[in-house]
Amino acid sequence: MRKLLLPLCLLAAAAVQAKQWTPDQVKKVIRQVNTYWQQNNKPEVRSFWDNAAYHTGNIEVYKLLGDQQMLDYSIRWAEHNEWKGAKEADPAKWKYKNYGEGQDYVLFGDWQICFQTYIDLYNLEARREERVARAKEVMGYEADSKANDYWWWADALYMVMPVMTKMYRLTGDQKYLDKLYQNILYSDSIMLDPETGIYFRDGKYVYPKHKSANGKKDFWARGDGWVLAGLAKVLQDMPETYVRQPFFVDKYTRLARAVAACQQPQGYWTRSMLDPAHAPTAFFTYGMLWGVNHGYLPKREFAPVIARAWKYLTETALQPSGKVGYVQPIGERAIPGQTVDQNSEANFGVGAFLLAACEYVRFLEQTKK
Repeated sequence: MRKLLLPLCLLAAAAVQAKQWTPDQVKKVIRQVNTYWQQNNKPEVRSFWDNAAYHTGNIEVYKLLGDQQMLDYSIRWAEHNEWKGAKEADPAKWKYKNYGEGQDYVLFGDWQICFQTYIDLYNLEARREERVARAKEVMGYEADSKANDYWWWADALYMVMPVMTKMYRLTGDQKYLDKLYQNILYSDSIMLDPETGIYFRDGKYVYPKHKSANGKKDFWARGDGWVLAGLAKVLQDMPETYVRQPFFVDKYTRLARAVAACQQPQGYWTRSMLDPAHAPTAFFTYGMLWGVNHGYLPKREFAPVIARAWKYLTETALQPSGKVGYVQPIGERAIPGQTVDQNSEANFGVGAFLLAACEYVRFLEQTKK
């Protein structure tokens, strides 16, 4: 695999004096966090993005721990939603060009992230066609369409890019990879900052039309957390022989480098990445851990960044009960003065924590070898 050598100046912050974790200790934390969530939240909720993001983490927990009870939780959620996202049957009525939670927003990415988990459940638990029928219908329609402006906000790159690579794995049809490439070129044209390789949340936030509270470029940490994690998931399923694979590797490694440079010494990232405001994102931690574990990011350069992030997640965000706090509330931007504390919990934040923790176990296991 391709590797990126990063300048040592990225890691100029002081070394973290952190607890030395073992894989078993991290697994214990994973079980505590996920058990707390599942005991306090029923799975019979809609298949919109926030719930679906949790299940992307829960699936990784099952892959790591093999706990059938945790897998059953995702199956109950999928069955409650009839293995669908938005349920409008007539393609002529399907929408995506603005924000919408209605059942006619079938092509809107927030209703498509659920297909990641449905495909995983199809592969993991039972190869039953009804589990992926709607995914094939909706994503097949999108892949065959002439439009390429589906992903007009940063979050969509986590919601839907991995669906495209999973659809490729499911069907063997390269059209899903080609459509992924076409769609992200559009995304890049409206919200990628060419100077840094970081994404603005969407076209409304592009500098200098929009500035942070202190007049800087306003890169929303959670939005770019989605992007980095989404690119990691894409590379996980994209064959190295695919002609556009180097494009995605370069994008991923450049964003990881930019993210590492923005980390605060305490281990978190500010909500507006280049402007001070307090809030972490576990998606960055997952995205970088995956890259180190799979040889795309050099361990020597990124291990200190990961250590600081994990220290923050476990010593500040994680509460003794198993609750994961300090999650920024749902919203499209960083709001100055918004309260984020130990009680600020959300489904997608738990999912991100679980993704990062599962990858941290693999990181520690590789370190022992």
